[in-house]
Amino acid sequence: MPHSSIIVRAEWDDDARVWVASSGDISGLSVEAATIEALEPKVLAAIEDLLELNGDAFELAEIPVHFLAQHVSRVTNPRH
Repeated sequence: MPHSSIIVRAEWDDDARVWVASSGDISGLSVEAATIEALEPKVLAAIEDLLELNGDAFELAEIPVHFLAQHVSRVTNPRH
């Protein structure tokens, strides 16, 4: 069944100090960058390449790409 959009998940890797992007909609997508702003163009370029290589079926001429970013921060609890 053809897809109508691509969901990309970006997570902060605290050890490597980079954002890492992946997607269940595009096989082989694994991109990293130091900032979320730098990640987006790299992801879009990789998706274009992977669409061609994988032969994935999408319904639209321009495919929406949804970025979901997650970064967990912590604060010290003053009661501990």
